[in-house]
This record gives sequence, structure tokens and C-alpha cells, in this order.
Amino acid sequence: MSDQIRFNLNESDLPKFWYNITADLPEPPAPVLHPLTLEPVTPEFLSVLFPMDLIQQEVSTERYIQIPDEVREIYQLWRPTPLLRARRLEKALDTPAHIYYKNEGASFAGSHKLNTALAQAFYNKACGTRAMTTETGAGQWGSALAMACKFYGLDLEVYMVKVSYNQKPYRRMLMETFGAQVFASPTTRTQYGRSVLEADPQSPGSLGIAISEAVEVAAASGGAKKYGLGSVLNHVLLHQTVIGEEALKQMDLAGEYPDVVIGCVGGGSNFAGLAYPFLRENLRNGQRTRLLAVEPTATPSLTRGVYTFDYGDTARMAPVVKMYTLGHDFVPAPIHAGGLRYHGMAPSLCALYDAGYIQAVAVPQLATFEAAMQFAHTEGLVPAPESAHAIRTAIDEALDARAKGEKRVILFNLSGHGNFDMSAYQAYLSGQLDDCECPSEAIQASLAHLPNVPVTV
Repeated sequence: MSDQIRFNLNESDLPKFWYNITADLPEPPAPVLHPLTLEPVTPEFLSVLFPMDLIQQEVSTERYIQIPDEVREIYQLWRPTPLLRARRLEKALDTPAHIYYKNEGASFAGSHKLNTALAQAFYNKACGTRAMTTETGAGQWGSALAMACKFYGLDLEVYMVKVSYNQKPYRRMLMETFGAQVFASPTTRTQYGRSVLEADPQSPGSLGIAISEAVEVAAASGGAKKYGLGSVLNHVLLHQTVIGEEALKQMDLAGEYPDVVIGCVGGGSNFAGLAYPFLRENLRNGQRTRLLAVEPTATPSLTRGVYTFDYGDTARMAPVVKMYTLGHDFVPAPIHAGGLRYHGMAPSLCALYDAGYIQAVAVPQLATFEAAMQFAHTEGLVPAPESAHAIRTAIDEALDARAKGEKRVILFNLSGHGNFDMSAYQAYLSGQLDDCECPSEAIQASLAHLPNVPVTV
């Protein structure tokens, strides 16, 4: 074990391959279904939204997919990201646990999202795409894709969840700095946005609604625009596995191996990016690391949702996938962790959770910000509200280790910094936040509208 705090890799250590969890799933993945016919989708249907290279990655069963040299070259601008040991936090907690975190906030976009944004922009550019559409919650994904599209000369429209559009003005400005057009969703620009506003003029929006608007614009463009997705689907999650591949090497430098790996989950990409390479080591090499996904109590997809087929968006235009869901009509409370306000979860992560390979916990907003403040006071880094969910659970693990008098090696993903989230901290410090618990009646009402998928699928 090293006495160091930082464990850095060289550019030569940057991964050359993304890891594809599909190769090691205990069972074949459930089919992705057409939103109208509820039959398995065809590549032709998906090609309306995605370039063929990404579609091939989505269905690939190859364990490793090579990272294009051009993408690796841009990765080297900030990757490998640092792994740090939170010694000052450990001391404040008086715990025998060792707490490590992977700092994905070191990317130029301020979060892990740039890992897949660059890949998606690269493949879109390669197939001749000139413009893209996307949604964003708190703005981390939109910021990353705006930056990536500018690198590759692509235009971008971003449909930003209205509550976050108002809460996070500087994330919006960052997107606009990189040339993106940003609209508060629901908007009057799309047929679906207008229908939402007609039913509820004060709608705060949701990721499901914003996805619907971005998909509608891409699908109606006649091929002129493609859609970029920040989480959930397999090609997105596999692009994020550079995080875990680096972390494996860095934990080796630290002379330790994690007993538990933690990440926040909304759609699942940052958690999967860190956890899936460690899960591979569990499945193939006999390791026994616990993998712990953390979600907000306001949007408890894994801990209170049902495992079934559901639409990926509110307007029922996106493909239907099997996942833990609160129902596609579910509109979460306007918590400040806007990136976690999604009704579902990545299908591969859900399959692994259902099979018992991953654990999950939900934490409330106030306790999350309390943990974020403690982390900032001891480690000097202000985390994004999403990342603070992982910090909350890492602290809880460390306190549990103290109560049991046992050493425990904890690794979590700090998926993004909170420099553009200061309005959230202002609200916390002024006592304006609450815990936004999720009423069971709201979940049940939304679940009543699940698609009627044939049992033969």
C-alpha cells in the first residue's frame, strides 16, 4: 500500500479498447423492440437515429472494441484521469476504510460524458452526418456533446430539461459557447413538446420528455440529423469503460484492490464505466468486489421500479427496452441532480441487477448535499450533485467499516465537478431544499401505461 494521495498514469497507459459487457452477461440481452410494432427492431429502424458503426457496437458480442486512433488522440488531452485517495475525508470520518475516487471532473467538459460524446461525434462525422440532436438534464451531457460536435464540425440542437435550464444557466452558456442551440424542454418547437405544454403549461420537463423532442427532430429530418444519447444504451456504456480500465491499473499502483465500487445512476453510464471492468474481474478472474449503484429517492428506478419492457421516452418514439422503470410517464420532482431524473435505467445494468451481480441503494437529497459539503471541506473539490450521491454512499460505507472495526477499500466515481451547480449549493445553504420523496401513487399511476409486450418476446 502506498502513502501517496494521487495515482496518475501516463499517456501510454490510455486504454486502446473499450470493454463490452455483453460478452460476459450471464444470459443473452433482451431484445430491443420497435415502439409501434413491439417487434425486435431492425438496423434500418435504428439507422434513422444512429450511424451504422454505433448500431453495430450496440449489438456486438465482442468482448473488446478498438478505440479509433483519432478518438484516443483527443482523449489524451485530459486522459488518463487521476485516481486519488481521500485521506483527509478518511481522517474526518475516523474510519479504518481507505477511500479512493476516480476524478472524471478533470475532463474539459467537467464530467465523464465527454468519453462517449467524442466517440459518437466521431462515428457520426465518419458516416457523413452534419448535425445532431440530443437531450440533457443538468447539462453535463449537453456540454460534452457540444464540445465534441465543435471538434468534428457538426451542428447541434440540445433539448435541456426546463427545470435544469433554469437552475443551471452556466451549463447552458457552456453549450452555447461551443456553438450548440439550447432549448428549454418541453418546447413549442416539436409536436410532442406542444402537446405536453397544452396539458401542463408549467411542466418542469423530464429526461423522458426531452428525449422525445430530440428524437422527433432527428426522425423528422429525413436523415439530415442524427440523435446522440448520453446514457442507457450499450454503445454509450461501453465508451465509458475507459474509466474502469484506467482505475484497475491505478488501484494496482496504490497496492490495493477495492472491496466495493460505487457510482451514481440515472441512466447508468458513469457507474457502468467504472464498475463493468471490475465486474469482468469478478466474472472471469474470481474477484469479489461489491458493485453498488446509487440513485436518488426522488427517482428510484432500481429500488422501487419494476423490471419490464418500457419506452425509453415519454412520447413513445424511442425503442422499447427491458429495464427497471417507474413508467415512461413518470415526471420526477425537480431535484438538483438533473442528470439522475430518468424513469428507467440501462438494460445491461438492469439485467445484472436482476441477476444479483449489482446492488442498489437510494439516498435523499439533503443527505446527499451534506455529504457533498463534507467532501468539499476535506478534499477541496465541489462535486456535481449527481456525483454527490456516490460520495454519500462511500461515506456510509466508511462509517459502517468504522462501526464494525474492519478495513474496507472503497472506490467511487466522481463523475463530474459542481462548478456550474452553485445555485444548487446556494439553495442547500439557504435551507430551500427538501428530500423530494417519491409518492407510491405517482409510480403506480405511471406504471399503468406500460406497453403490452407479447410474452413470446
